Amino acid sequence: MRAAALLLSLLRGARRALILAPAVLLSWTAWPAAAQVPTGDYIVAVVDQELVTNGEVRQRVALTKLEAAQSGQPLAPDSELLQQALETLINERAQLSHARDSGLRIDAGEIDRAMASIAAQNRINLDQMRQRLQREGIDYEQFRRNLRDQMLLERVRERDVRAAIKVSDADVDSLLASRSSGVAPPQYNIAQLLIGVAESASEEEVAKRRAVAEGALARARAGEDFAKLVIELSSGAKEQGGALGLRGADRLPDLFVDAVRELRGGQVVPKLLRSGAGFHVLKLLEKREGGVLITQTRARHILLRPGAGLSQQAVIARLTEFKRQLEGGAVNFAQLARANSQDGSAAQGGELGWASPGQFVPEFEEAMKNLAPNQISEPVVSRFGVHLIQVLERRDQAADRKQQREIARNILRERKFDTAYSEWSREVRARAYVEMREPPR
Repeated sequence: MRAAALLLSLLRGARRALILAPAVLLSWTAWPAAAQVPTGDYIVAVVDQELVTNGEVRQRVALTKLEAAQSGQPLAPDSELLQQALETLINERAQLSHARDSGLRIDAGEIDRAMASIAAQNRINLDQMRQRLQREGIDYEQFRRNLRDQMLLERVRERDVRAAIKVSDADVDSLLASRSSGVAPPQYNIAQLLIGVAESASEEEVAKRRAVAEGALARARAGEDFAKLVIELSSGAKEQGGALGLRGADRLPDLFVDAVRELRGGQVVPKLLRSGAGFHVLKLLEKREGGVLITQTRARHILLRPGAGLSQQAVIARLTEFKRQLEGGAVNFAQLARANSQDGSAAQGGELGWASPGQFVPEFEEAMKNLAPNQISEPVVSRFGVHLIQVLERRDQAADRKQQREIARNILRERKFDTAYSEWSREVRARAYVEMREPPR
């Protein structure tokens, strides 16, 4: 299983470099027919113009077993693993066919950058990665082709599934008002004037009490002192002019929160509210937006761009040497950045300032997120070139209302992703031509 262990090591680097979901790891197959597929391998399924072979199914099961062994997870019987692997491969082939038919492509430059990221994450260069793959019987070009297909799968899933997920403003409002959003709910100080109605009250009595409540509402909206109206008319608490005190939305009746959510402090709810206790006239005294702390990072980097006779491999090697010198204390990061970095931050010693989550491209963001303060990354390949990143410090910062809504929207998208993906996958599979083949006799 040495080849499988190497493959998993390389693919863990690929997962970090490409920001793939954890489930994607087991969808990689880069073993060549000559080295890993039994002699006499055969086709088990045809999916549109794509083929699934018995060797691929067994490779997928082997990877699943190795991953489970390393993580300590229990395994299903072999018969179930084989069926699961076959179904997964058929679904992937259907999605690949759909992606190609829809015009999606991964160009050679993107694959080159991804390969360089995998090598850098494994602390080797591309030539060394090629040699290691060759020693283990893994075909380098097949590895590239599978990498391309995996990137294509991720791209079509991101495009189609994300587009199908709808998050309304009402969904966001509801989540922000709950405790499960990760965002503290807004706080309200509401004054209440209650015209109580007994459960046994007749229709005539209810009508009388409604008329009193409507009169109180009219006077409040006309500008009369709300506290005095409470003392005069309310069946409820009269202390503090009926004010309930500043409370989170999760500690107030939904009826009240829904009524005051869009109001400003000092406004009276324009209509009566009815509950089991009677009729409510409400005035919003104060509103404080909820808050959430987001982790911001202050980092600096050195960016080198391949070109002008300098290959990407040479750039990675140069930055690797920079890292060695920096960690040995032979040079200063800011001085190196000023002398070498090929972007606008060079004049500031590579300083990028305080950054919130999502501000940088995913490759950079993922690498930065995994660094401790003062730690320096391995060379990180992005669409802009190759980076050497150092995190200087982190802080928790209160998010503003716009950021809170975006956080809540992202949470809802993630909650809905699995369901949307399952529906999309079933639809793509249903449209595909799938022909199962019998084993040769």
